Amino acid sequence: MKRDFSKTKIFQGASPLIFARAKELRKNMTPAERVLWQRLRNYQVDGFYFRRQHPIKFFIADFYCAKADLIIEIDGGIHNTPEVIEHDINRTAELEKSGITVIRFTNEEVMNDTNTVIAKIKQQLKTLCPTPSPPGPSPSGEGRQPTSS
Repeated sequence: MKRDFSKTKIFQGASPLIFARAKELRKNMTPAERVLWQRLRNYQVDGFYFRRQHPIKFFIADFYCAKADLIIEIDGGIHNTPEVIEHDINRTAELEKSGITVIRFTNEEVMNDTNTVIAKIKQQLKTLCPTPSPPGPSPSGEGRQPTSS
């Protein structure tokens, strides 16, 4: 029997349709999303855990960090049209009502200046979570920190 995670805080009532769409988007990430995901995954950014194509309410966030309540959106050229700009503003306002911070980068920023994008994400994380996040699991999966004797 499948568990219903839609009611948990990190999903905030996302519907099964939103979950299914998010799964499809994970399979078909844009080049910019793939580049940023390689830098966000596996606790690489100051020990914070990110989810990709994360269902939340009736939206799908490109990337979401639950500990910081931070959404990272990567915007292509379509986001420059008046209709989509208005949609993005309304979407951000709805998410901010739930205490979620949304930051946006263009495809070009991610593809041409990834290090600056990561630095801005780190700064936002530091603002939202002044206490550093403990390190995530080690790449080998053992999760142990070396001890000195």
